[in-house]
Amino acid sequence: MTAIFTDRDVSLHQQAEGLSVQGDVDIASAAALAAEGTRWLTDQRPEAVAFDFSKVSTPRNVALSVLLQWMRTCHLHHIRVTSIALSAPLERLAELAELDALINAPYEPSAC
Repeated sequence: MTAIFTDRDVSLHQQAEGLSVQGDVDIASAAALAAEGTRWLTDQRPEAVAFDFSKVSTPRNVALSVLLQWMRTCHLHHIRVTSIALSAPLERLAELAELDALINAPYEPSAC
């Protein structure tokens, strides 16, 4: 696991299968975290990627915003999202926001 970004209480790591976020994603760190992950996705252009938010302990909507930004980047660059792991608190927040169906839907890039 290689650290890509660290800011205060949150870090972003590259794993063999994708990106992992650990710590507390807050309003002060979310924009930089989203930008670093987006930069990694556009620079690396993997065929497939997994996102691991299972070690994000505090459920904040900005953490889900970061994830949605990365999912949008994958869609734009035809990167297949193989899995998304959320911590239990983030799963509950996604359900409350009615984003769980979007997050759990498999994404396969089209051949266009």
